Amino acid sequence: MTDCRKLRLSLESTLDSIDAAELIVQRLAELNGFNEDQVHQIGMGVRETVANAVKHGNAFNLAKRVSFNAAVDEAAFEVTVTDQGAGFEPEDIADPCEGDNLLRASGRGLLMMKAFFDEVEVGRCAGTGTRVRLVKYCAKGAS
Repeated sequence: MTDCRKLRLSLESTLDSIDAAELIVQRLAELNGFNEDQVHQIGMGVRETVANAVKHGNAFNLAKRVSFNAAVDEAAFEVTVTDQGAGFEPEDIADPCEGDNLLRASGRGLLMMKAFFDEVEVGRCAGTGTRVRLVKYCAKGAS
């Protein structure tokens, strides 16, 4: 990324961190020319990612942190969120669009991330934790 703006944060495993991450990326997206729909998509995708890290990864354990990195340039907005939990295998997550899963109140996070971002990578970290990388390409004026 050339002429890149970067932000690195270490977030607590609290609900307040979820709200803060969403507001931060929305403002960063606005300042870098993303339209209203894109700003909303980036905010919702990051909100879901950080919520998963806080709730499922770190289990609200205040001794564990969520690493949050954002970078934006003229080509893309990239966010990486890493927790310190046990990790999981994405293929083990039930498809929220099938059968009884349609009625579940949770389980749609990965689906939302994939709908709102152009690239979504989920993997285990060396040691413990899960790392999620989200990329939204800059398409100024597009939705």
